[in-house]
Amino acid sequence: MAEADRTIPVVLVSGFLGSGKTTLLNHLLRNNRGIRIGVVVNDFGSINIDSMMVAGQVDSMVSLGNGCLCCAVDVEELDAMFDVLAGSKSALDVIVVEASGLAEPRNLIRMVLASDNPRVSYGGLVGVVDAVEFASTRAEHPELDQHVQLADLVVLNKADVPSPDALSNIESLVRGIVADTPVLTTDHGRVDAELLFDVPERVQDPTQPRQMSFDEILLDHDHDHDSHGDQDDHAHHLHAKYSTTSFESDEPFDPRRFVDMVENPAGDVYRIKGFVHFDVPGYSERYEVNTVGRHITMTPAEWGDDTTRMTRLVLIGTDLDEELAEIRLLDCVRRPGDLADESAMLPVHRYVRSG
Repeated sequence: MAEADRTIPVVLVSGFLGSGKTTLLNHLLRNNRGIRIGVVVNDFGSINIDSMMVAGQVDSMVSLGNGCLCCAVDVEELDAMFDVLAGSKSALDVIVVEASGLAEPRNLIRMVLASDNPRVSYGGLVGVVDAVEFASTRAEHPELDQHVQLADLVVLNKADVPSPDALSNIESLVRGIVADTPVLTTDHGRVDAELLFDVPERVQDPTQPRQMSFDEILLDHDHDHDSHGDQDDHAHHLHAKYSTTSFESDEPFDPRRFVDMVENPAGDVYRIKGFVHFDVPGYSERYEVNTVGRHITMTPAEWGDDTTRMTRLVLIGTDLDEELAEIRLLDCVRRPGDLADESAMLPVHRYVRSG
């Protein structure tokens, strides 16, 4: 899609005070791999400390004072901020809203979904959890369970501090609360930008830094950790878990089985991206698939110069069983007895972005 026609996803980052939201945001801004990020920083209190921490690192930023975003800003005011960041000439790839630690995630989601700006779309909720203070925060704020259950991806931060056994117990506790929502265990807010944002392909100037592929990100991780030697092996191990697998098929997919696979992937799948060929009468276009944790979007698009009509997908996450992933994707290939009419597309319609 042309940049002027595409929508810009709005990714919400929530978490209680001190969980590491600003640290995560700063990491994204400093290690964005060419992704163009707009930021809405929501400061609680009269001193905009968070704004000063991120100032100068991004082209466009709107800072909110006088309380948390969900209380102090109505939909019209939030839309005005989106207008600043997502104007008709905007070249941003994503807008990140860092919510106050006191913000109610459900209200934030509703505010983005209610936006009248046709150039923005909801891109999912990332819930940041403090591995050190999780138990005490949960005891003091019982609503924490509900907050993390709303997240599409849970980031278990500060995981370099507890012992391996203590961390394993915390991970088990968090996973028991969030069920099958993927949990990314990390420290110092280190989350690769491409795990959260879909990046439009661009013609790259060979003299300038270019967008790295998933494979290159994985190689870069291996290189980075090897360069540190044996120092702090526990912390480095946290970042060596990413794995990726790709899939191609020239046979049409069954929409129902594909949606079931995307909704219930095996292992902690942080991202699925690519496009799918359903070839259902009236739905001959390709469907671009983009997931961030459990947030799923499918966008119909013309095939353009691509005459092969193939399904091409990339999955990235941890504990990926590549053989199982291939078996499940092969099971999505349409069989002779499968329905191939409009009713077969109903599960897909739940995730097609409107507008």
